[in-house]
Amino acid sequence: MPFIDVKIIEGVLPDDKKHALIAAITEAVVQVGGEGFRPMTRCVIQEIRSGWWGSGGKPLTTEDARPK
Repeated sequence: MPFIDVKIIEGVLPDDKKHALIAAITEAVVQVGGEGFRPMTRCVIQEIRSGWWGSGGKPLTTEDARPK
């Protein structure tokens, strides 16, 4: 059973975009593994608190992670 764990900084994506991401990830798994994978594919989106994610030794905030 595929289990996909997606981590993003809180507030970067609205709920409708998170739902679309779950659907798109599931479709990618089905394209590779076949339709039998659809009911077994689990996808979790975990939102990490703004400032609690770091890159290059510096904390990232919601504003840093939003598309420009």
